[in-house]
Amino acid sequence: MTNPKDIQIADFAYDLPDERIAKYPLAERDASKLLIYNHGTIHERHFRDLPELLPEGSLLVMNNTRVIQARLHFRKETGALIEVFCLEPAIPHDYVLMFQQAKTCTWHCLVGNAKKWKEGSLARTIEVDGKKLTLSVTKGDNDLIHFAWNDDSVTWAQVLDACGELPIPPYLNRQTEASDLTTYQTVYSKVKGSVAAPTAGLHFTPAVLSAIQEHHIERAELTLHVGAGTFKPVKSERIEGHEMHSEWIYVPRTVIEALIRHNGDCTAVGTTSVRTLESLYYIGRKILDNPSISEEGLKVKQWEPYNLEDSKMTNDEGQLSSMVCLHAILDWMNRNHTDALHTATQIIIVPGYKYHIVKRMITNFHQPQSTLLLLVSAFVGGDRWRDIYRYALDHDFRFLSYGDSSLLMP
Repeated sequence: MTNPKDIQIADFAYDLPDERIAKYPLAERDASKLLIYNHGTIHERHFRDLPELLPEGSLLVMNNTRVIQARLHFRKETGALIEVFCLEPAIPHDYVLMFQQAKTCTWHCLVGNAKKWKEGSLARTIEVDGKKLTLSVTKGDNDLIHFAWNDDSVTWAQVLDACGELPIPPYLNRQTEASDLTTYQTVYSKVKGSVAAPTAGLHFTPAVLSAIQEHHIERAELTLHVGAGTFKPVKSERIEGHEMHSEWIYVPRTVIEALIRHNGDCTAVGTTSVRTLESLYYIGRKILDNPSISEEGLKVKQWEPYNLEDSKMTNDEGQLSSMVCLHAILDWMNRNHTDALHTATQIIIVPGYKYHIVKRMITNFHQPQSTLLLLVSAFVGGDRWRDIYRYALDHDFRFLSYGDSSLLMP
């Protein structure tokens, strides 16, 4: 088999006319079209039909992250507009503690129009719950930005809600509108931290979730905070030259237990859930290799799945059982007296990857030459992604974040 690192990104190009990119969502989320790929056959329904298309009694895993208003604007005395885009907490590093922070905090950020702001602090007046205060920003080392505000009764979460802007995807080519504050969040979003929505989940409505329950489909929620790297284009000719973004994940014990009850078989909602679930297999392998491994050591690096030695392979397909790995995680959690995994993943999933946990995937239609398209290609196998995308283009499916969806069952 070809070395996955040698994959040519040009092989994953297709023509996506701008008019096929959905600039806004449908008025009814579950009225979106749903392409079904089932063992090589393709047909279409509507997203509201999803519950009857999933195996009764199966497991559905969703990412409950919530998009934050991560984009802030400051104006210099010269009139230059500076954009500060919060990517990941630095001080404190923990997301929960960060949003509870008062008076000061530090983030890893991208700075727009950075050439106009080389030194000094910037400030603006904001209003939080009827109180006016001053928010200032100062550059630190590398990509660090220090924030400070002069009211210790106001939390960072309140500051962002008061003056931040929701960062909709750049390919929408429009400004964020008031409606995006609702439509660019899943109805089950809970945990603040993402700078982009897990868009496969945008199609769910309370009615669909209720129907899922009626079909005795179990739901489990994990958290992966989506970083700005999700929009990072692949600029290298070979995929080896592309560096994946590392993203923070939180997996409760209840998710591990649910996966074990379902024999390591599930339907993943979105590529973020896919990357988290597949990372669990490699986290389990790390624990089996080193039962006393620290939480920090559990992070899954980009090419780690392709570099592991096969000394522990045990099943008929030459792979260590996913159930063995899941039980190893549960044992590690018991030894460490924790009810959740807190770690990060940088995993890249490309053709040649062997899926271990995800058996069915719900996902939108992705950009040409993107790592998300490679992930889908790896799931359906061969060039079958081309058949799926050709059908979607020929049958008026809407593409990207606010577009239609697919249920892939290879």
